Amino acid sequence: MSCDQDAETRHVLGCFRDRLKRLIQVEPLLDLLHFLEPDRKDRIKAKFREEGDINAAAFLIDEIIHSKNYARGWSRELIAALETVGCRHAAKYVLNSPPEPTEEAENDSCVRLIDLLQLTLVSMKTGDVCAHCRALGLLTLEDQENIMKLTENQGNIGGARLLLKRLVKNEAGWFSKFLQALEDTEHHDLVRELRGEPCNEDGEALIMHKESSCEFNCIDHLCVFQRPCQSRLQTQLSNYRIISLPSSEESKRDIVLRDYQMEVARPALEEKNIIICLPTGSGKTRVAVYITKKHLERKKQMGQPGKVVVLVNKVPLVEQHYKAEFGRFLKHQYSVERVSGASQLKISFPQIIEQNDIIICTAQILENSLAKAKNGDEDGIKLSQFTLMVIDECHHTKKGGVYNHIMIRYLSQKHKNQLLKKQEKSPVPLPQILGLTASPGVGGAMNQQMAEEHILQVISTVLLQLLKDQTCYLSCDIDPFGDVIKKIMDEIHTHADLKPLCDPGTQYYEQWVVQKEQNAAKEENQMVRVCAEHLRQYNEALHQSNTIRMSDAFRFLNKYHTEELKTKSSPDEEGTITITDTERFLFTLFKDNKAKLQELMGKPQYENNSLAQLKTNILKEFSTRERARGIIFTRTRLSAIALCQWIQENPKFDEVGVRASYLIGGGDQSVVKPMTAAEQKDVLNKFRDGQINLLIATTVAEEGLDIAECNFVIRYCLVTNEIAMIQARGRGRAEDSSYTLVAEAGSGVAERESVNEYREKMMSTAIVKVCKMNRADYEKKTREFQMQAIIEEKVKIKKKLLKGMMKEPPSKISLSCRQCSVFVCSGEDIEKIENMHHVNVTKQFSKLFTVRENASLQERLLDYETNGVIACKNCGQQWGSMMLYKSIECPCLHIKHFVVTYSSKKKTFSKWSELPIKFPAFDYTQHADLLVEDSEEEDLETD
Repeated sequence: MSCDQDAETRHVLGCFRDRLKRLIQVEPLLDLLHFLEPDRKDRIKAKFREEGDINAAAFLIDEIIHSKNYARGWSRELIAALETVGCRHAAKYVLNSPPEPTEEAENDSCVRLIDLLQLTLVSMKTGDVCAHCRALGLLTLEDQENIMKLTENQGNIGGARLLLKRLVKNEAGWFSKFLQALEDTEHHDLVRELRGEPCNEDGEALIMHKESSCEFNCIDHLCVFQRPCQSRLQTQLSNYRIISLPSSEESKRDIVLRDYQMEVARPALEEKNIIICLPTGSGKTRVAVYITKKHLERKKQMGQPGKVVVLVNKVPLVEQHYKAEFGRFLKHQYSVERVSGASQLKISFPQIIEQNDIIICTAQILENSLAKAKNGDEDGIKLSQFTLMVIDECHHTKKGGVYNHIMIRYLSQKHKNQLLKKQEKSPVPLPQILGLTASPGVGGAMNQQMAEEHILQVISTVLLQLLKDQTCYLSCDIDPFGDVIKKIMDEIHTHADLKPLCDPGTQYYEQWVVQKEQNAAKEENQMVRVCAEHLRQYNEALHQSNTIRMSDAFRFLNKYHTEELKTKSSPDEEGTITITDTERFLFTLFKDNKAKLQELMGKPQYENNSLAQLKTNILKEFSTRERARGIIFTRTRLSAIALCQWIQENPKFDEVGVRASYLIGGGDQSVVKPMTAAEQKDVLNKFRDGQINLLIATTVAEEGLDIAECNFVIRYCLVTNEIAMIQARGRGRAEDSSYTLVAEAGSGVAERESVNEYREKMMSTAIVKVCKMNRADYEKKTREFQMQAIIEEKVKIKKKLLKGMMKEPPSKISLSCRQCSVFVCSGEDIEKIENMHHVNVTKQFSKLFTVRENASLQERLLDYETNGVIACKNCGQQWGSMMLYKSIECPCLHIKHFVVTYSSKKKTFSKWSELPIKFPAFDYTQHADLLVEDSEEEDLETD
């Protein structure tokens, strides 16, 4: 190693000093550092004896940094010594190859968790755990000998402390292995403690009430219901029943709640604002139906009007809540209606509100109408028109989205009402609030105090779901299929002179290549732009080959190249589409490697280990259970469909009775055709009836959707946050349910899941602490959050208004094709439909594009529909879609497909709202008249 490299190592040691001093084991390391003089070693050893490992390590690092007398190559000796004594994590830092920031933060959380629970963990059987940790590669032989020696001299606790101290010095991935070691040595209580699965010794439920003026941001009553042990809850679940009335009143049904459901409902029945937090499958929506029924009955008895709005955050939930819950139990007694963007109702929303007792709608529809009322539009509505507002999945109020906007309106009026009361004026009526959630989460909190603050902002009653948790982590073997793809990517890098900053197949590479494509589009560097686009597809294929079959990854690439080649060579209308030398190079490169990829995808020995482990888990569940029914959660729509096909094509699964189908989202934001609400409903009905017993789903199935009882849940190479973990785990409602995570070793997935479990426990602790807060402090804190929320929203609105006032005329911009840079149109040619869709109906623009068949599903809306895709005549780049608006064809432009020239600068945008330009509204009458005139002229020419 050169002198320059030694100097670089000194610099790295200085940069990572604070972290390295916690990762280095000084005593065994010193024996292998021959470049250190004996007297210096003695000083460091003395420091170790007097002040411990961390201070001694810091002293060692300082010695190395400041001394210039070491022989050339000492840094190589240091790295080798670190690896020999088991400090591989420290060695990576010294090599200037630290983990990614997210991985580092997750590992730090695991270290803090061990530190927090040390008093509990030292009760372990040190000898047994030590032996298993050694077998799993967490300890060196010397570590094991030192731990056992200390155990003999100072007892079990002393040895356990040294074991824990050594464990946390390992590189990321140690936490899940440590959990495995505890499981193998039958320390199940410690594993549950680390995973955050508390359960009272006597299994008794705890009921606590605390009346105050708290928040959702407006909750009047805090009610905590702590979940009984699993067996007790299962008994209660089995006692749940719906009473059917005589045949003459078959359509009428009553509801009998379980004891704990009645407990959480009671504050709402007393007209208090509450949030109910119950695990998925424990009957939150049924409780809401019961509360709604009693609310309307009470209003009727008092001679007062009652009106309930049920808000959901997904369109399919509108129909689900109507058919499965609110409509099913209440439509015989009250008028119930549902409204969403997919509705075909031809009356206005205010009319629907006026004519019905219970309205189930997406939150955006209500927010739109509330905004109209504030602007003086007679087509708007006010919150005062409702007496009860049910908010499903209310933990989304913290995300600054539509739920948050509605609640800010509520809070603002609530505080105005307080002023009106002081002035002895009548306050404006506000609805009672009922929030529903399976988990409030901790809002990104990194410590207990932040978690408590989050819970104060989203107050809830809590009932934790307990399941048997498992984690499967797998090592990665040779990957010749992936190597071919990486070789292709390297050739593209060379062709475009690109130097990636990270390894292909990762999320970081994806971010890098997206940024490269955006910059190239702005610079009109078509060679780099098209290369970056192809690299993005290859990166996705690498990810697929690591999670699903090689054949799926190949089909993905083959389909992409086939469709791209088609757009270059077969335009739907007359005209010549040019193909550049770079595009020809890229198509030829794939063609030359196609045969090799096809050959490798037919060799099962090269399939990824994750898929093999998933197969083992599925076969185990269906072989050991009398009636297995489960869900596999995966990251993308493509992987959900591919996994389903893999299961259906494999006879082994058929032999054990697996009947699989997939469930994906309905949004049109993916290369995969979305599922319609009807298709989703059909799959869920078949799953409920038993025609399907294995569902492969994206995160669309984690929350909200009514999914039948399952007895196993598998998260396949997928981890998000603690809320999603609780939601997914809660899908396993049957007795003896299992929850399994299958992930590739080194991917960080298992560690992120452990962090989620830690955050779940932190959430539970925070809720208990909030419940025990002094009433005065509690009220003060919640009032502060309310005022903060109102002020922040006012500032946002003010900024938005100022931004709107500062918007410039459309003449300031022009659009050019993102791929070939040809001029498309001026901003003056663009108009807006329904304040959303940007269209260009000029004759000049119509000559620049071709119309192709829309590969994705037609989306029928109230007054318009999408009929096809519009694409550049010159290069085939997609520009948007052809809309039919009140019988007028309107080319609708998608801003992401263009480069915008704005104030002489070229920029790219993903949404029209990012562009500070005020476009005029589409003049339907003017364009309709022009169409009529053109039609008449054509008729005259024909005559």
